[in-house]
Amino acid sequence: MATLNVGNLGEYLREQRRNAQLSLRQLADAAGVSNPYLSQIERGLRKPSAEVLQQVAKALRISAETLYVRAGILDAERDRDEVETRAVILADPTLNERQKQVLLQVYESFRKENGFESVPGEDLQDNGVQVDDVQDDDVRGDAHDSDTGVRGPRTADGSDADPQRRTAG
Repeated sequence: MATLNVGNLGEYLREQRRNAQLSLRQLADAAGVSNPYLSQIERGLRKPSAEVLQQVAKALRISAETLYVRAGILDAERDRDEVETRAVILADPTLNERQKQVLLQVYESFRKENGFESVPGEDLQDNGVQVDDVQDDDVRGDAHDSDTGVRGPRTADGSDADPQRRTAG
């Protein structure tokens, strides 16, 4: 069987698996793919789908986008900015997982509005977080008027910037 031109995806996966100190069987189980299939991917005999790459990336706790580029699913030059932006957001230790997902959803909505496609295999709606469900606190950390449910601008010390709202609350 001839080796497919999938870049150095197989070598990269093997290296990442070894760095994670996982056996081929352990990674296959964690990713939900068969051991022989994963072995064929590592040896460059099979070109996996975006979905399989996403499962493997999740099991290895690495960026799926990186695997997409290495597999030739994403064009490295054209999509580099998007991949880097997503990677930076996902790697930010100051954001919790919900905030990261919301930020990625907002980013994706702007990209779609500007006529760009989403990353293959990435469906941000499947994570259970809808942008409409997110409190502003998740994004901005603003104070909340519990009586009216209205949020307003804040001063540097965190107090309400609108004097009428200060007396009303």
